Amino acid sequence: MDRYKETNKASILGLVGNLFLLTLKGIIGFISNSQSMIADFFNSFGDVFSSLMTFIGNRISSKEADEDHNLGHGKAEYIFSFLISIIMLITSFLIIKGAINTYIHKDKIDFSITLIIVCVITIITKLSLYLYTKSLYKRQHNILLEANSKDHRNDCFITTLTLISSIMGIYGYRIVDIIGGIIISIWIAFTAIKIFKNSYDVLMDKAMGKETKDKVYSIIKRHDEVKKVNHFNATPVGYRYQISFTIFVDGNLTTFESHEIANNLEREIEKEIPEIYLTVIHVNPE
Repeated sequence: MDRYKETNKASILGLVGNLFLLTLKGIIGFISNSQSMIADFFNSFGDVFSSLMTFIGNRISSKEADEDHNLGHGKAEYIFSFLISIIMLITSFLIIKGAINTYIHKDKIDFSITLIIVCVITIITKLSLYLYTKSLYKRQHNILLEANSKDHRNDCFITTLTLISSIMGIYGYRIVDIIGGIIISIWIAFTAIKIFKNSYDVLMDKAMGKETKDKVYSIIKRHDEVKKVNHFNATPVGYRYQISFTIFVDGNLTTFESHEIANNLEREIEKEIPEIYLTVIHVNPE
């Protein structure tokens, strides 16, 4: 199964699981007026939106290059990630506002064993999704799968906090629930800012990282025929890069020989470095 199909399957499973949890948390959270559970409900809403955006973004980004999109559609996933981060920031603000209003107006919170059961079901579901997507990421090295696995892992921590708040609420420590809702909303905001930054960097064509660039240069150094390299450029294409640079070779080589060096380099780089989508090498005589 290819990367597209694996990611597609993971996004559908995540969507189904998150819809189930969204419904469960919404019913119990608003009936009990538990701010931690309501915060977790909005977090699940964000997860549903995230899974949906992953599904759509994966479908678009997997399309081949065409006349209108010469470098393919890889940036689509980052456009959708950008939208997800904005929704998450708005959600975080609404959760904090709701928790503060509950404290000021001293709204009644009905704690029950049902809250704890919902938390346990959520943790089991999210832990299963985390282990599944993490195993797929190790096999496919797809950034969407990595993001999904981390999202599921974070949800396990968030719901554990909700569980602690619910248990403390049963024993009368109402303030713990409100503080728990605020902490969860801050976690959501922090995650949103990271997604926003990553998406922004790619959409603004941030330069390739030093580690990947060093890998490219290490391959070039294998070829003694290459005397010098300059004009190195890298353009993000979704989660990968298109790179171009100029190599200088012995001016006594034939045109065929010098270009064969470039062709071999291009093949090696694209084969050994998954982050490289396309390599374009210009050849000059030294």
